[in-house]
Amino acid sequence: MGVQKNVSHDEFPEQGMNFGKRCEVVFNYDLRNILMGTIVRDDREDPYITIIRLNDGRYVMAEEC
Repeated sequence: MGVQKNVSHDEFPEQGMNFGKRCEVVFNYDLRNILMGTIVRDDREDPYITIIRLNDGRYVMAEEC
């Protein structure tokens, strides 16, 4: 990922409006297998990363689903 000036051990980028919201997650456009999750990171600034915690405890990045 590289080094980001606004990410450190006690600082993260400003979070967007979707932080903490529930969401549906699908992989490979397979709408027969919808998983539920919660958005635990939604960067509003660089590096613009979104991370989702699935109900089964796994974590995925938005780009993966």
